[in-house]
Amino acid sequence: MAVKYMIMMFGSAEEMMQVQSKDWVAEMISFMMTLNDDLTASGELVSARGLVDGSQAKTVSLAEDGTVVTTDGPYAESKESIVGYWVLDVDSEARAVEICGRIVKYARSVELRQVADAPPEL
Repeated sequence: MAVKYMIMMFGSAEEMMQVQSKDWVAEMISFMMTLNDDLTASGELVSARGLVDGSQAKTVSLAEDGTVVTTDGPYAESKESIVGYWVLDVDSEARAVEICGRIVKYARSVELRQVADAPPEL
């Protein structure tokens, strides 16, 4: 039975461009494209996207008075945010972890979560 998982990659694209060589960035992009091609060919890829840098993000929240407040960035105290994700349909958690193991070479942090089929029962 296949199970859907989301892999979330965290970091800062802006920082990466400042600290990594152009060759490293080109290698990382090539790896991501090859990974997506491999997962598409195996039928495991549901969706994958890279996101713009967190410095371009907006956080929308609800103030105590009920008004909607929009601020720049993901969180003031965070330099890293989600930079990309994959949704996979794989046979097991072990397979999802194996895929994460390929990604971590290029990420400071990767989070794996099973996608819920439905809301929790009340």
